[in-house]
Amino acid sequence: MTAPIDRARIAAAVRELLAAIGADPESQELEATPSRVAESYAEFFSGVGEDPELFLTDAIPVEGGIGEIVIMRDIELRSMCEHHLLPFRGKAHVAYRPGAKIVGLSALPKVVGSLASRPQVQERLGEQIAQTLENGLDPEGVLVVLEAHHGCVADRGVRESNAVAITVAARGSLAEPAARAEAIALIAPGRKDS
Repeated sequence: MTAPIDRARIAAAVRELLAAIGADPESQELEATPSRVAESYAEFFSGVGEDPELFLTDAIPVEGGIGEIVIMRDIELRSMCEHHLLPFRGKAHVAYRPGAKIVGLSALPKVVGSLASRPQVQERLGEQIAQTLENGLDPEGVLVVLEAHHGCVADRGVRESNAVAITVAARGSLAEPAARAEAIALIAPGRKDS
């Protein structure tokens, strides 16, 4: 179960932050900012304490496996970098080769969204998605490809606004080079830059 977000505490911290940078948190322009930030943080971090495996509990058994690979491309991804609390956005591409059960397709974006809605790093996020699918579905293989633009790269430091980070997490049969290459090729057709 998700712990309740303490909006009042977030608002108080934002007031302090505004004062610390020399702004007046009580000014007409900024007086509503702390509560707005608290509301947005409640949304951004709604996955904290949530069990993403719950989205896989309605999996249905398939007799003798289906021998197919299930791929969902272009799942919208939005998360917050745990290093700077700046957003990163992009796409998640999730593939699994079912074992004895499959899950409704809407479960895959729910798993991605739950795990992305907490302070994260992209590298860990892909691994967590793959592990959640492995734990919840016991598939023959899992592949997760994430591609994202990072605020901490684009808006500070090196300021590379067009840089895209790509990470790959694989398990089971989809970690084998030929199967992994086949799945990645199926993710790639008709790709347009996001």
